[in-house]
Amino acid sequence: MPYTIPAAPVALRTPSLPHRELQDRLDELARAHRVPGAQLALNTGADVLAVHTGATDVTTGRLFTEDTAVPLGSLTKPFTAALVMLLADDGDLDLDEPAAGQLAELAGTPEVTVRQLLGHTSGLPTGPDSDTAAATTSARYLAAVCTARDLLFRPGTDFSYSNAGYVAAGRLVEAVTGMPWPEAVRTLLLEPLGVRPAFLGDTAPGRPVAVGHAVNTATGLPVATRQNLAPLEAPAGALLASALDLVAFGNALTGRSDLLPPAVAKEMRRAEPAAHPGTLADGWGAGLALYQRDGRVWCGHDGNAQGTSCHLRADPESGVVVAFTGNAGGATALWRDLADELARLTGIRVPAETPTADRGGPVDLPGCAGTYRNGSMVYRVAPGPDGMPGLSVDGDLALPLVCYADLSCDLRDPVTGLVEPGGRFHRDPATGVIDRVQISGRTARRTDDG
Repeated sequence: MPYTIPAAPVALRTPSLPHRELQDRLDELARAHRVPGAQLALNTGADVLAVHTGATDVTTGRLFTEDTAVPLGSLTKPFTAALVMLLADDGDLDLDEPAAGQLAELAGTPEVTVRQLLGHTSGLPTGPDSDTAAATTSARYLAAVCTARDLLFRPGTDFSYSNAGYVAAGRLVEAVTGMPWPEAVRTLLLEPLGVRPAFLGDTAPGRPVAVGHAVNTATGLPVATRQNLAPLEAPAGALLASALDLVAFGNALTGRSDLLPPAVAKEMRRAEPAAHPGTLADGWGAGLALYQRDGRVWCGHDGNAQGTSCHLRADPESGVVVAFTGNAGGATALWRDLADELARLTGIRVPAETPTADRGGPVDLPGCAGTYRNGSMVYRVAPGPDGMPGLSVDGDLALPLVCYADLSCDLRDPVTGLVEPGGRFHRDPATGVIDRVQISGRTARRTDDG
């Protein structure tokens, strides 16, 4: 029997917003993208709208509500960054001082500052996978990853998305406050926002929660997935929240709540000059991605846990905040389609993805072949059977690369032929040789050591 999404009751009603139309489109798009359940919340600065659809878990059929909390994945990081910024505002740490002054485990990278950790300009690798991280402690994890040997570039000169940087940021919170990270985020952020805390690993979170889903390739139906985040990675990805919770946080990021002083919110949104996140966003601040749209700069973040896709966008100029949660991998495409519907129905043009510049046609880029490393992750670029380059990560099946004259590249799905923005190669300014590649925001250094 084909999987169907149960109808959802109306959550909030505001007469000036097209509630019913958005509810209908959310229902339709969730079915089209095979997403079991989703939430959309919108604050125009004057009115609030929230809609939800479907089931939290296809196994139980339990319905989504406006209070259902969804695993946020990396959308946890702005919360951790906000904690650090509040501590800096109180004078408990200095954003531009070396983080090693607070954490001995960072002694191997003595130049890395707190601000660089938050803005992904530290040069730290992303860190080992969650299964590996689960077998060690935070101190050992950081001491192993934060070494001069593994730095991807001189701190403060480039961008590479790093979970390890946020493990370090969480440890800073613990060192300064004397509280475990979950207690600090609960006490200093969630409770002041009016958000009921929920974390991965909670046996009794005190509110309804959603599970993630993947699509069974044999049946085409969604199946529940298991979250595997290591406990020490909590500051990088352990929060669960609803779309309305995210809107409350987004209000703070625009300086329109009592949680963050306006100066702190503004500092979080300030673009780091060295941060060029490629396909992730147009820029990066202290824990926030920055998106340009129609002459304005929105802030926010995206997050993917196991089988979830969550998104937050806030426009400081107008006060508009948009948040979305979905409990399947296909929810990313749903979010993009929903953003188009939001523009059509409300005139609010939220930047759901970073547009690709006109790069002309594909070119041959023979100098890109080689081996690149980000910590323990190995990226190999080599010619495929057709002579065109392909990218393999940690020995996985290589995906064809489509390269352009500006050194950007796309990844082509070998089955559908569709392309997704991949990243960019970089040349050494002294030699002109391609020495780095950035894929999905993560930079890898060329080593060619097999």
